[in-house]
Amino acid sequence: MGDVTIGVLALQGDVGEHMHAIERAGGRALEVKTLDALNGVDGLIVPGGESTTVMKLLERFSLVEPLRARVRAGMPLWGTCMGMIVAAREVVGSPQPTLGLLDVAVRRNAFGRQSESAEVELDVAALGSRPFPAVFIRAPWVERAGSSVDVLASLDGHGVLVRQGNVLGSSFHPELTGDGRLHAYFVEMVRAAKIGKRTTAA
Repeated sequence: MGDVTIGVLALQGDVGEHMHAIERAGGRALEVKTLDALNGVDGLIVPGGESTTVMKLLERFSLVEPLRARVRAGMPLWGTCMGMIVAAREVVGSPQPTLGLLDVAVRRNAFGRQSESAEVELDVAALGSRPFPAVFIRAPWVERAGSSVDVLASLDGHGVLVRQGNVLGSSFHPELTGDGRLHAYFVEMVRAAKIGKRTTAA
């Protein structure tokens, strides 16, 4: 327990909720706002918020290229809602910059306005037979996914939970529920990556 340190990008969004969920899932949580903090984590969550604002803040704090380099070197990354947009390769109908770490094209606010937000019982085989209570708030969806992307859950015919190697993306906000299974899934991704790194180094 606590053998992996998972950062939560603390520029915007539900930082505290994610940190509590990480700790309940057996990880150690750390706010990430600086390069030193980024270098001290084994995995990173990019929470919900406003994607263009967060990309500007990442640029301002000189975190874009170090973050890309860490993920391309194997550090697990999980983008939730806006975080999935930031991680994506393309935003449909928008030239906005992204990290380009997840081979998907996403559509912003695909499920409607904030007033149309909802909690949906989502089937996620990777989490077991019990449906996951997915909270959608101005959520994106995956319009196109590359051949190396696994679609772990769909809604209305569009991917809402996807994984490509060490990068996980979810359209919804798992931190706003009492169900810790998806955070536990990510903690295990980070733990496996850390063990693999040690094995390679040995």
